[in-house]
Amino acid sequence: MVLVLEVIEITGSSKTSIEDAVENAITHASKTVRGMRWFEVTESRGDITDGKVDHWQVTVKIGFTLDK
Repeated sequence: MVLVLEVIEITGSSKTSIEDAVENAITHASKTVRGMRWFEVTESRGDITDGKVDHWQVTVKIGFTLDK
């Protein structure tokens, strides 16, 4: 059996954590992308307000299998 994989890159955000930002990205992608198999965080960044982290943002690559 041969699997054909496709990779997309998306960005997720959260006010609470990097992990939540990743979860938000994957949850959003799962609404339209089937067969998701793996993810890789390629970039993380955030906003600072009044000397504190205000917002997290991550870019993730998501690999998924293509339909036959």
